[in-house]
Amino acid sequence: MRYVLGLLSFLFALCAQAAQPGLIQWQPWSDGLFEQAKRENKFILLDLEAVWCHWCHVMDRETYGNPEVAKLIRAQYIPVKVDQDARPDISRRYEDYGWPVTIVFNSDGGEIVKRSGYLPPRNMLAMLKEIIDDPRPVIYPDVRILNVSDFSNQTLLDDKLRSELKQRFFLSHDYQVGGLEQQQKFMDRDSVEYAMLLAKKGDAKAVTMARQTLNGALNLIDPVWGGAYQYSTDRDWKHPHFEKIMQVQAEYMRAYSLAYLHFRDPRYLRAGEDIYRYLKNFLTSPEGAFYTSQDADLVKGEHGGEYFALDDTGRRKLGLPAIDKHRYARENGWAINGLAHLYAASGDKQYLAHAIKTANWIIQNRSLPNGGFRHDEVDSAGPYLEDTLAMGRAFISLYTVTADRQWLQHAEQAADFIDKNFKIQAGFATSAAKGVLKPRPTIEENIFTVRFANLVYQYSGREPHRKLAEHAMRLLATEAIALYRRTEAGILLADNELANEPSHITVVGHKDDPQAQALYRSALTYPSVYRRIEWWDTREGKMPNPDVKYPELPTAAAFVCSNKRCSLPLFKPEEIALAADRLNQ
Repeated sequence: MRYVLGLLSFLFALCAQAAQPGLIQWQPWSDGLFEQAKRENKFILLDLEAVWCHWCHVMDRETYGNPEVAKLIRAQYIPVKVDQDARPDISRRYEDYGWPVTIVFNSDGGEIVKRSGYLPPRNMLAMLKEIIDDPRPVIYPDVRILNVSDFSNQTLLDDKLRSELKQRFFLSHDYQVGGLEQQQKFMDRDSVEYAMLLAKKGDAKAVTMARQTLNGALNLIDPVWGGAYQYSTDRDWKHPHFEKIMQVQAEYMRAYSLAYLHFRDPRYLRAGEDIYRYLKNFLTSPEGAFYTSQDADLVKGEHGGEYFALDDTGRRKLGLPAIDKHRYARENGWAINGLAHLYAASGDKQYLAHAIKTANWIIQNRSLPNGGFRHDEVDSAGPYLEDTLAMGRAFISLYTVTADRQWLQHAEQAADFIDKNFKIQAGFATSAAKGVLKPRPTIEENIFTVRFANLVYQYSGREPHRKLAEHAMRLLATEAIALYRRTEAGILLADNELANEPSHITVVGHKDDPQAQALYRSALTYPSVYRRIEWWDTREGKMPNPDVKYPELPTAAAFVCSNKRCSLPLFKPEEIALAADRLNQ
């Protein structure tokens, strides 16, 4: 009943607002805004929102729907609204503030103020009036703007910084309920992955950290439709925000697949399968590509708790929360990567088939010349690092699980495109565009660049890929960057992988040989967050990276190599994990 009353209340509010149409005429983002601001002697007000975000809807209704706020904006400001999913360059620049974020610029591009979260009408009016009275830009310290002299010359962390990051990693964990020690609870994928790496080496504390978080985050899986909610409030796992965004779906699917291989807890595999069930039923386009997100609210601005407590029939009677049907290359790359890991964990070929179908659609519809990818069907800016990076990670994962060399070729082309288009003096920038807001590097993108490029190097043996990884790592090894915020686990993963060889398993045998197929399937289930799995069918010519010389035997065999040593030939699938554990100690 309360939900129905809330719905009626909102509809009445819509009718009232309809009597005042066009309160604010929002413009899209462009560099031409700054020339317009100079001509009209106005400020630029940027409302950076997420289309799935509850508080963004509330702010649209309550704040920007307020006549007094709208009148002041029309008089003194150029209002600009940007969907952060549509513009990774702007989104990454202000991601630390969360959504919605409000930024006011002067006509030179200077940031006068930056405000995080919902601003009620009174607060917004006060802020806008203060800017008019005193338009001096506020100086916001930003560690990501480095002087050249600050940029590390090291390709790895120094021992002191590595030790500091490890200490901070262990201190960041909430040992009561799992997750990071903070109000919002979600599965930080890098923290869980790094904990699994340490757990594999026998660290009991890391086992506890990983299992606590993995178990807690199971509460964020929608029991009705599947899929993962973004996070929970109240320092527990019981108060979710109901939006379902692709990065969460894809990375949870990947993390739970890895966790299943490590801990053999069937709940983790079911979690991955439930996420795919949601993606298949709600976020899959007719062509097989993936949509971007589903809204947190059925009625925009009305909390969805009562709605999501209903069963499938009850929900569908009221309708479905809006789905953002953009098919971005970045989001699809994330999804393909997650599906490849779910296939490795489960052996269920439907996941691999969907991943390959999606990859082919993105190649056909989002490709740029020379191996890169655009974000959408048409981009107003870009290209953006994350589209090519996400697809590159997807390609290397597809190569791992299929041994089909076309995917390695696509991954190499993606790495080359990144090197040519996004490299700056300090790491790799979010965008190749050169606008008023100069492109910057971000920590997360450079973590993934290190890990992706280094893995491409391990598979290809091409030195430029190694150098690409090292260039990104020099940014992360800079003390001001490494200690900036809770990215310790990701930086430690990148550092570890650049410094060490992956778990390396190679099957030698024809790809139509059932014994070779069984050996390769077993290799894919070996639990390691950093691995190189290959299949040498001599009919395909030499290996892409022939750094190990394998004998040709009359029957299919597997070899495990680590630390410059290789096992004897292994003929039984169950022998692979035992040999890998021995050599990786």
